[in-house]
Amino acid sequence: MTEHRFDLVVLGGGSGGYAAALRAAELGKSVALIEKDKVGGTCLHRGCIPTKALLHAAEIADAARDAASFGIRASLEGIDPEGVRAYREGIVAKKYKGLEGLVKARGITVVAGSGSLEAGPSVRVGDDVYFGTDVVLATGSYSRSLPGLEIGGRILTSEHALELREIPRSVVILGGGVIGVEFASVWRSFGADVTVVEALDHLVPNEDVSMSKALERAFRKRGIAFSLGVRLADATQTADAVTVRLENGSTFDADYLLVAVGRGPVTTGLGYEERGVALDRGFVTTDERLRTSAEHVWAVGDIVPGLQLAHRGFQQGIFVAEEIAGLHPVLVPDTQVPRVTYSHPEVASVGLTEAQAVEAHGADAVVAYEYNLAGNGKSEILGTSGLVKVVRVKEGPILGVHLVGDRVGELITEGQLAVGWEAHPEDIAPFIHAHPTQSEALGEAFLALSGKPLHAL
Repeated sequence: MTEHRFDLVVLGGGSGGYAAALRAAELGKSVALIEKDKVGGTCLHRGCIPTKALLHAAEIADAARDAASFGIRASLEGIDPEGVRAYREGIVAKKYKGLEGLVKARGITVVAGSGSLEAGPSVRVGDDVYFGTDVVLATGSYSRSLPGLEIGGRILTSEHALELREIPRSVVILGGGVIGVEFASVWRSFGADVTVVEALDHLVPNEDVSMSKALERAFRKRGIAFSLGVRLADATQTADAVTVRLENGSTFDADYLLVAVGRGPVTTGLGYEERGVALDRGFVTTDERLRTSAEHVWAVGDIVPGLQLAHRGFQQGIFVAEEIAGLHPVLVPDTQVPRVTYSHPEVASVGLTEAQAVEAHGADAVVAYEYNLAGNGKSEILGTSGLVKVVRVKEGPILGVHLVGDRVGELITEGQLAVGWEAHPEDIAPFIHAHPTQSEALGEAFLALSGKPLHAL
């Protein structure tokens, strides 16, 4: 056995893990980063980046298809799956190379291999043991399935869907959350017949119900079918098709079934519980400063209960590195973490939904305002419909900002600032939003909530 000693040992090189490693190295710590696959994790290689590249390719396809409505003579001849793959892989490769260079430049020791937590604290990789004054657990998540639903063949997870070398003629998507909605958007833009099956009452069910309904209207207009409020009974497949049966007796036949029912924490068989790290349904429990129940062991990212978002993990990694260094960083609660679904149209939000605000403060204390993007000049130019919704305490701060429409994900940072700083609409109303921009729609909502609507009655 060979022992190695560092100030910080990070198990997992995804968004949370590499962020912790980079920030700790920047603060002068010696760091070992242990990763069994590639630094960058799911987000860079099998999640955020490749799927958003697909979504951009889908946007290009839609633009070509609809070019005549803008006075442009163009047509869509078809989708080249290998060309799309090459574009997507080129983006990932470039970002991966840049991240590798950054990690190397910071003097971080990257250890390739599967690690497990041991006493010390330390992480064992084969015959080598890496001791750290502190250890950060950042082992990420995996695609879940349902009991009795075996992944394989024509039943896919999002990772398998990325590797398809064809454009399906038809797809059923089990799960109407972020992953399911994004793949539905891509495949429909590429010409597939798509049906989304969601057991809850709305698509993107964690969003404000106004946003869900707006997305559903947009999907109907695009020809994306969906079944809401009914659970899966079973799915069977042959060599060239899959049949999905719901509990109400409805059946759907398609080329593929995409299972997008959420992601589970990667914590099994890694020595966590054996070394005193408490788990709850597989997730690592921590205090609000992200300490686990084991001394000098911390946890970040998808293994910590809450939003499973790359940027949340990234922020938590920075937070833990600074906490270990004694800098006492500011805690960012999940309610202040922005959320974006990159479908066509996009859904973006931060803070409380109207229902959550009413539950927390009472119906009489909450005011919400919706501004339709039909009144926004830039949205009209882009050809997108949608709306902006702002929720506030009556005569008090903004509690939530919710948007649906193409490109609205770029606006949510302003919403995050408003919610995080507990701003009142009256504080923001005097500030100018450039014209013509979609950000004016947010400005209109703030104006209306401050009692002086401009372009709304």
